[in-house]
Amino acid sequence: MDLYYQVTGEGHPIVLLHSGGTDRRDWTFLAPRIAQYYKVVTFDVRGIGKSPSPNGSVNYVEDLLLLMDHLELESATLVGHSIGGQIATEFALHYPEKVKNLILIAPSLSGFHYSEAFNEYINSINRVTPDIDQMLDVSLSGSLYQVVMSGPHRDRMIQMHRDYFNRILTWPHFEMIWPQPPAVERLDELSMNTLFIIGEKDFQDNHRVAEHFKKVPNVSLSEIANADHMVTLTHPDTLFVKIDNLIKE
Repeated sequence: MDLYYQVTGEGHPIVLLHSGGTDRRDWTFLAPRIAQYYKVVTFDVRGIGKSPSPNGSVNYVEDLLLLMDHLELESATLVGHSIGGQIATEFALHYPEKVKNLILIAPSLSGFHYSEAFNEYINSINRVTPDIDQMLDVSLSGSLYQVVMSGPHRDRMIQMHRDYFNRILTWPHFEMIWPQPPAVERLDELSMNTLFIIGEKDFQDNHRVAEHFKKVPNVSLSEIANADHMVTLTHPDTLFVKIDNLIKE
């Protein structure tokens, strides 16, 4: 296994998949809380943090399968944030027997049509590449970071974002592979208990994604007040209670 990972705690396994713009530090406050009661696996996805750069093609779903098989986890609760939520959703669709519960924090979704405003936000970052300082200014001024950037975790967020941008600028050319058909067409096939969590002040596109997840048979939707996309940093205790409650159902 060439991905960098850490395992802490004992008991029912919970695998945490971090968001874009971050790495394992996305779980700095939540992972220790969960590890008091459960076995927690955190890892850097390929090309991020301490994991190796992509080479040729990347399949994040198969990477997760390899990690779980390496750790001899027959099944686990998956907690995915942003693109980590997209990976978790795809994995749950293709390997449902390995997913006990599915917990998604403002996930992205394959096949979802993002708005012109969202695409312009992404394009505005790309236009100032590779100037890291400008990339940081543009990215972190987005409304999805308004809460975290006005609070005590501002410096932590800036450092994670800086490390993330520095890393992705070293990537060689590669192909990212996602399963087909896209998950947006298959959400009604998710059979496990699913919890969708989103911050009140997250991007409207991410709230629109939540509407699609209402197709999931056993889904609960939860909005956290005064939170943005980085609810993992700003509201870890609230997240822990929601995760713990779902596992105990």
